Amino acid sequence: MNIEVKFDCSNIAWGTVADVLKRVGMASYAPEVHARAFEASHTTVFVYDDGKLVGFGRAISDGAYQAAVYDCAVLPEYQGKRIGSIIMENLMKRVEGCNIILYASPGKEGFYQKQGFSRMKTGMAKFVKEDSMRDKGFTG
Repeated sequence: MNIEVKFDCSNIAWGTVADVLKRVGMASYAPEVHARAFEASHTTVFVYDDGKLVGFGRAISDGAYQAAVYDCAVLPEYQGKRIGSIIMENLMKRVEGCNIILYASPGKEGFYQKQGFSRMKTGMAKFVKEDSMRDKGFTG
C-alpha cells in the first residue's frame, strides 16, 4: 500500500464520499451535502492508497474543550489494514485536549474502544429519520 493522508477538502470527489458511506451502511446524502458538511468541519482527514480515496472522517469542535467525530468510514476491502486507526489518530491529534464524542455504527463499537473510547451512560439522540435509526440499532 502507498498511503497518503490529506487534511483539506480541495479536490475531493464528493460522489466517492457518498458512495463509500453508502457501501458501509452509513447515512449517505447528495455529494454537495457531504461537501458542505466536511467543509464546515473543524478537522477533516482523507486517506488515499495510490491516489484512490479509501477512507475519511471529520470532527466538529469548538477548538477548546468539546469535539465530535462523524463520518469515519473505510472501504470494506481496506478495513482491518489500520486505515480507520490512521483516520482516528489524526482526528484526535487535531482536537487534543477536547472531550470527544461519537456514535458508532452498531457492531463497530469494538473498533472505537480500541481507540480509547468508552460507552456513555447518558447519551441521548434526536434523529431526523428516527424510525430508520431505531431500525438500524442506534436507539431503543
